[in-house]
Amino acid sequence: MTETTDREKAQRIAAENRKALHDYHILETFEAGLVLQGTEVKSIREGRVNLRDSFARVEDGEIWVYNIHISAYSHRGYADHEPTRRRKLLLHRQEIRKLIGKTVERGMTLVPLRLYFKGGKVKLAISLARGKQAHDKRDAIRKREVDRETRAAVKARQR
Repeated sequence: MTETTDREKAQRIAAENRKALHDYHILETFEAGLVLQGTEVKSIREGRVNLRDSFARVEDGEIWVYNIHISAYSHRGYADHEPTRRRKLLLHRQEIRKLIGKTVERGMTLVPLRLYFKGGKVKLAISLARGKQAHDKRDAIRKREVDRETRAAVKARQR
């Protein structure tokens, strides 16, 4: 029986972008903070966030993330936020320089993978990715099906 540490307990995944793993080859992943409003953080704690179709872009030496849908907080009063507004990412200067250099290359894009809590702060795992071709997606599906069939055959043989 393994006990989870305080650090592992503190990291709670709020949202995942599984579609990104299907559509892109993930090359490198970075952890970034997000500039959020109070109602957005409360809404993320409720799990009312969606990363599908979100992407990041470099503008004026800063990295902005688009299309992260954070629904309105359920117990809000007069304070409200726009659900799909662009949000600034907080990264170290050398990480931003590295990402600027890589995204200038052909076919490289910044894709958010996970939104999670770490030490009470909201973090975004953003990755440098290259788009998959249709045949790459078919190969991945075929490989997954073969793995599933072999596991089933091994399991049946053990009985």
